[in-house]
Amino acid sequence: MGVESEGKRGRKNRAGQGRVETPASSEIIGGPGTRGWLTGLEVALSDLRSSWNNVYHHTEDISVDHLLVRRGQAFNITLYFRNRGFLPVVDNIIFVVETGPLPDLAKGTRAVFSLGKHGGPRSWIALPEMQGDTSLEVSLCAPPMAAVGRYVLKVHINSFQGTVSAYQLGEFILLFNPWCPGDAVYLDSEPQRQEYVVNDYGFIYQGNKNWIRPCPWNYGQFEDNIIDICLELLDKSLNFQIDPATDCALRGNPVYISRVVCAMVRSPKCQEGGSQINSNDDNGVLNGNWSENYLDGVNPAEWTGSVAILKKWHATGCQPVRYGQCWVFAAVMCTVMRCLGIPTRVTTNFDSGHDTDGNLIIDEYYDSTGRILENKKRDTVWNYHVWNECWMARQDLPPGYGGWQVLDATPQETSNGLYCCGPASVRAIKEGEVDLNYDTPFVFAMVNADCMSWLVYGGKEQKLHQDTTSVGHFISTKSIQSDERDDITENYKYGEGSPEERLVFQKALQKLRARRSQGAFRADSQPSRPMSQSWNSHRSLNIPSHRPSDVVQVSLKFKLLDPPNMGQDINFVLLALNMSSQFKDLKVNLSAQSLLHDGNPLPPFWQDTAFISLSPDEEKTYTCKIPYSQYSQYLSTDKLIRISALGEEKSSPEKILVNKIITLTYPGITINILGAAIMYQPLSIQVIFSNPLLEPVEDCVLTLEGSGLFKKQQRILIGVLKPHHKATITVKTIPFKSGPRQIQANLRSNKFKDIKGYRNLYVDFAL
Repeated sequence: MGVESEGKRGRKNRAGQGRVETPASSEIIGGPGTRGWLTGLEVALSDLRSSWNNVYHHTEDISVDHLLVRRGQAFNITLYFRNRGFLPVVDNIIFVVETGPLPDLAKGTRAVFSLGKHGGPRSWIALPEMQGDTSLEVSLCAPPMAAVGRYVLKVHINSFQGTVSAYQLGEFILLFNPWCPGDAVYLDSEPQRQEYVVNDYGFIYQGNKNWIRPCPWNYGQFEDNIIDICLELLDKSLNFQIDPATDCALRGNPVYISRVVCAMVRSPKCQEGGSQINSNDDNGVLNGNWSENYLDGVNPAEWTGSVAILKKWHATGCQPVRYGQCWVFAAVMCTVMRCLGIPTRVTTNFDSGHDTDGNLIIDEYYDSTGRILENKKRDTVWNYHVWNECWMARQDLPPGYGGWQVLDATPQETSNGLYCCGPASVRAIKEGEVDLNYDTPFVFAMVNADCMSWLVYGGKEQKLHQDTTSVGHFISTKSIQSDERDDITENYKYGEGSPEERLVFQKALQKLRARRSQGAFRADSQPSRPMSQSWNSHRSLNIPSHRPSDVVQVSLKFKLLDPPNMGQDINFVLLALNMSSQFKDLKVNLSAQSLLHDGNPLPPFWQDTAFISLSPDEEKTYTCKIPYSQYSQYLSTDKLIRISALGEEKSSPEKILVNKIITLTYPGITINILGAAIMYQPLSIQVIFSNPLLEPVEDCVLTLEGSGLFKKQQRILIGVLKPHHKATITVKTIPFKSGPRQIQANLRSNKFKDIKGYRNLYVDFAL
């Protein structure tokens, strides 16, 4: 038919969306059924009707000038003809859409479809809507499984028996459609779609299980150029570099897309303890760094949004941005996935297990002073760990395992050769179906592993106890259309200690043992370290052991006397209770050390020894104080301090271990809105902050951002803040988007990095 014969470039179309090309030829047509001599139908202009279509496709916040539509939903364009009107009996109009560098009909990255003809459920459709004297409105619709990405739209006109005229109408972007029941990412709740696709700000939960702190975050998925950066991210993936044709063809599958994005958010070039690991070349968005040395980049705690990160990655030629940790990776992935149209939320798991050898046991080692030792197996319990949940059907799994899927952009091991984790079905995790793809055993361990404590002395290891309830607490995400925290722990596990929870644990353990015995353990991933030889040893038993306190009949417990405010001394007591009818003489070694949020300990900075004698049923307290002057120089950015006590009683070989994690807190930033917030009208914002310390702090920088409020992140140099000094500044901006908005603020200095604040506001339309 010669549909590829296009001529030279013609005039811009009416919406400025690409071009209409001059036909390769035009002809005079006559024949049976025609009234006299007719010229071949020529397209003069086209209107992609971007602003109108984008509203109906929920993409108007991305752009009104460029066409962005969702698959499985019709969009309308208008063709304006040069010489006459469209005659159905004479003119055959054929549309062509192409995506990727090597469009192919067989792969689905090229489609050819005629006006008015219905194909199958996987076909593109073009239907006439309204006809004018020299114009034609056409409804186009992509199938709900079409590949997402940037498309070129062409039209070919065959007027009766003449040759074909070919025109390029312009470009458009096709996205996933959670509003379409036929799309694999369909979500049947409008409030959930608004929260998990449309909402461009939220909270990431940090701290510890006893003190959960919401950290405000600007996702900004609809900000200028973010959609282009997200598509660039897909094109920079290893999959695209190796086989671009196949990669583009697979972009209709949200399982595939989620794995590509997960692998691209974090660069394998990561800093750990100051050395490079996994230093293969890549174009990942962020470098990870857990070394506490961020001099050549940004401390992960300082970020307040994804937009600045993605734009910096793009501006530097796709060089990884320095630096991120788990919550930053998850937040950036949330931005990309929401931008592409996949419902996504950020989830925090407190006391998150990292099981390196797949035996569902996290081993922790302590010395005789009670301090935690660096784990030789690299098993750890992270104070908190942050990942994503993405909503999608799982046609690759048995029925019932679609819905929320875990994607962890902070993977410690490879999965099918990529540093990514998931998607793992949340329901499969709850039911212990660890043989289902992808990486379900690793995620199961993060929320439901058992924890084994060991005392190391004289070159030997003594088992203290096995705890079946210490991993996976208060799994949290932002509530729907609310600033409240939503606890979703029950989605991942049955109640701790319940018969159902133990049965699921046993099922998961048996499945992993069976896979290992068949040589298929973690078929979808390769451990980065050798597996423990203790797989079938007593360490792997899922039956909880008696706690030493049950044997010795003595209870130890820590209690804070004052709120743990940064800059103040930490006052606490050790409560010792004799639960027996006999006298007890205790020796208790106490210590304190800073922790990174991934569970890795720093050297202890405080130690003490207590001798406590207890009469039957007697309770005593031992008072402790850690001065600010003693702990300040040893704090990590995470501001976590672990206090531990290891007790022993003269008449028993058993030892009692108790610990408590303290998160030191700062006063927040106060943000006040001065006057009404109206689109395109000046708005004054008052920001109040203070130095919480009894010493001056230097190099203070305040950052502000907020989608629809600031075109870019605002950096305000403050300089020096005197001890306990309070400062107030006023910032002016002009809101350019209406609706609910959020301002995120961060204050950093040479002494602290992440004093946060936020303020929600509503921006009205301009009158």
